[in-house]
Amino acid sequence: MNDLSDAARARKAAFEANKLGKRLHRQVGQAIADYSMIEAGDKVMVCLSGGKDSYALLDILLSLRRRAPVRFDIVAVNLDQKQPGFPAQVLPDYLRSRGVPFRIEEQDTYSIVKKLIPEGQTMCSLCSRLRRGILYRVAGELGATKIALGHHRDDMVVTLLMNMFFGGRLKGMPPKLFSDDGRHVVIRPLAYVAETDLERWAEHRQFPIIPCTLCGSQDDLQRVQVKAMLREWERKYPGRSDNMLRAMAHVVPSHLMDKRLYPFAGVRATGTPDADGDKAFDAGPCEPPPATITLHRA
Repeated sequence: MNDLSDAARARKAAFEANKLGKRLHRQVGQAIADYSMIEAGDKVMVCLSGGKDSYALLDILLSLRRRAPVRFDIVAVNLDQKQPGFPAQVLPDYLRSRGVPFRIEEQDTYSIVKKLIPEGQTMCSLCSRLRRGILYRVAGELGATKIALGHHRDDMVVTLLMNMFFGGRLKGMPPKLFSDDGRHVVIRPLAYVAETDLERWAEHRQFPIIPCTLCGSQDDLQRVQVKAMLREWERKYPGRSDNMLRAMAHVVPSHLMDKRLYPFAGVRATGTPDADGDKAFDAGPCEPPPATITLHRA
């Protein structure tokens, strides 16, 4: 009886993993298509940190490449920032096992950050700027045409909320953009993917995860708090994160307040019905926006 029960559990686990894999590949493929992230002849530099997100990004891109209608190359890059305790062999061993060309760039940014940031303050902002500049340089040296980052749906929504709550602006994390120096195109193929799905995929694929606490605990970060709030919303109201992501692709400038995006000074009564009139004040449930972003959850 136990054997049958174990077999049934194994079949269920295999079924769920297969369904999850199909959803992830579909969502990543859809994001790539929607925003023309990868084109024929591209050399995609996948930035690999050792966390679940970048592992999943590389894993899914390798799989999609095998059946993609266009040819493109992949090279993995890890920045070894010389954090104490960093297991230097984990990523090279994994990448060799997958047959992926890679480069490990060694730069002691950890010492720079520790020197410049007072004890007790968060190091993420400066560390991120230093890391970004180094990765841009490496992309140029490798001849990469696209830089792929592992930010997912939740990262994009949290960034929107962070900018609203603490920056006083409506600004998110786009799926595709120019780099700060204007020389590279940065893409985020996981834009439609939920973090909980990435956690499940990492467990299924048994990625050799490198902990992100090597530079010290950062649990008091505002981003962590906003992320926890978003997860609680999602637990109480499933689908809220997807709705917020859809909202980022369905902007109505006339119903915001940015004079640079909409000519409020020229608004005059015309006597002609306008579909974009005062619907913002309608009572009752809101109608769903047009589905130019479709997030498949099945």
